[in-house]
Amino acid sequence: MRVGRLAPLGLVWLLSACANPQAAWHAHWGTLPTQAPVILLGEQHDADEHQSLARLAISRLTPSPGLSALALEMADDGVDTVGLPANASEADVRARLRWNDAGWPWQRYGPVVMQAVRLGVPVVGANLPRAAMGGVMRNEEWDARVPAGVLNDHRQRMVDSHCGRLPESQVPGMARIQIARDARMAQIIERWLRPGKTVLLVAGAEHVKRDRGIPLFWPAGLASQAHVVWMRAGGSDANTLGVADAVWTTPATPERDHCAEMASASTLTMVSIWDFSTM
Repeated sequence: MRVGRLAPLGLVWLLSACANPQAAWHAHWGTLPTQAPVILLGEQHDADEHQSLARLAISRLTPSPGLSALALEMADDGVDTVGLPANASEADVRARLRWNDAGWPWQRYGPVVMQAVRLGVPVVGANLPRAAMGGVMRNEEWDARVPAGVLNDHRQRMVDSHCGRLPESQVPGMARIQIARDARMAQIIERWLRPGKTVLLVAGAEHVKRDRGIPLFWPAGLASQAHVVWMRAGGSDANTLGVADAVWTTPATPERDHCAEMASASTLTMVSIWDFSTM
């Protein structure tokens, strides 16, 4: 975390953190720069504190000059809440966003979405639509869109995150989907850039990191102006050079045996593989 961005709220945080552990993560949002054209919040999807921080970030960034959009990995490119009134019902918002509750529980993300809607901020889908994934998997041109080291890291993460059960033939295609998702989110953010305003994106932490994610697909000028936040459940606050501009640490989440959960699945089709990988 950059110390220069903590004052004066950071002083309160430092004084109160020992007495109130929750205060340490709750105060992170106050360090967000309000003039950045883009802010990327990289979350751990099952860390409730991260969605709470996203709501606070929306509140901080909404006053003038404000947010031009809240972009979400949790909704596909092609949907948005543009034109919906601030008092729109949750049902109307979910319908407009074609919300996939099985993949992204509304109980968890609904408060984030509705925070933006209530404040008059457009919510836009930024993810690669599932219908496009088959073509991406077969298109080898995606392999050259990132440095070779990043491509290899993506492939290894697919193997590791699927506990070695991902068929070898599907590893390259799954890595291409990851790359294409980053590229699509980068494109959507550029589409919503407005002078003097900020685009806020909420996505999984791997998507926002400077060394492998969305910033790789931007011109150098935009990438340098963007503010990247890596939210971590557990671990230290120490920044990671080249990965993020700030690391926000929240309490660790209960341990889960994802490999055991995966082993209990009756089949491992391409669809179920992708569902596991977005956890």
